[in-house]
Amino acid sequence: MNAVTSTHRMRSFVASAALLLAAAAQAAGTVGTSFPPDFPVIEDASLAKPVISFGAAGTVTRTPVIFLHGNNDTPFATACSRFGRVQALAQHLADNGWSTSELWALGYQGDQCNLAADQNNRSRIAHTNQANVPDLRRFVQAVLAYTGARQVDIVGHGLGVTLAREWMRQDDAHKAVRRFVAIDGPHHGIINCSPDPANYFQAPAAGGFTPSSEVCRELGSPDTSFLKLLNGPGGSRETEGRTRALVIRNADTSFVYFPLQDGFIAPVPAIDSFGKPTDFSRSASLKGAREIALTGQGAYDPILRTTHLGILNSRQTWATVEFLGEGGHGHGHGHPR
Repeated sequence: MNAVTSTHRMRSFVASAALLLAAAAQAAGTVGTSFPPDFPVIEDASLAKPVISFGAAGTVTRTPVIFLHGNNDTPFATACSRFGRVQALAQHLADNGWSTSELWALGYQGDQCNLAADQNNRSRIAHTNQANVPDLRRFVQAVLAYTGARQVDIVGHGLGVTLAREWMRQDDAHKAVRRFVAIDGPHHGIINCSPDPANYFQAPAAGGFTPSSEVCRELGSPDTSFLKLLNGPGGSRETEGRTRALVIRNADTSFVYFPLQDGFIAPVPAIDSFGKPTDFSRSASLKGAREIALTGQGAYDPILRTTHLGILNSRQTWATVEFLGEGGHGHGHGHPR
């Protein structure tokens, strides 16, 4: 056997062993950091590279759950993002009866390494709701086809919440979503887009959240064209169709909604992107949805001690397992892959 053939076979063996180990881990209930080998490759429409995320092959008896992270985040920790925590929530479900084949996540903003080169990317078009709808659309279609399910459940945090709602609005896709868990989402705007000089988030090093930035054009005020269309007159579109929605929000502070210190993040004035004093404290609420209002969530953010990030790690939030489990069996889509 020559050296080239030997090396090739060794590489093939190592690759096969890695796949078997990954499959074994997923079978044992460990949420991974990749898709099954036969899952379709989905290209990020903004980044022109495959999306990062997780999912697993296997029998599906519950409604599959899709996790959507927030702005400037990732589905799991990467070399450029320490905050990828929807994986931890998925693991909690895996520890409480869900199969890893029923737990999926979409990383719709890549690994966030482009932020190192330019912090302004945090507020540019690739980080908007509308720019990422094509990614979510293709991903949901792929998960439904791969699992054989008729519906999915969606758990979103921050921007992932309004991203899900915008996709459902554009595609009239509420019938495809059985349960929707909205964790501290910006349904009525964010506080970070004010033209006030005290809003340090406007600085390029802090993300460039000026009133004219693409993210602020969407979310800088309850009165942006985007949010008016998304929410409908008088909030008539905030919950639509048969999708059952649960809101989990911070009631004491959150740096994207309250003009208060949130962990290590200092407050900014409660002024919208049009220069109008605005109360964003109930931005995460949804008209017609069940709601859980939590306090003291900063203890669950091990890095910045913020409630906005901490609420995603909270054991109280993780109790959503009860909500997602309601009527989640018996959809006739259980089959091995």
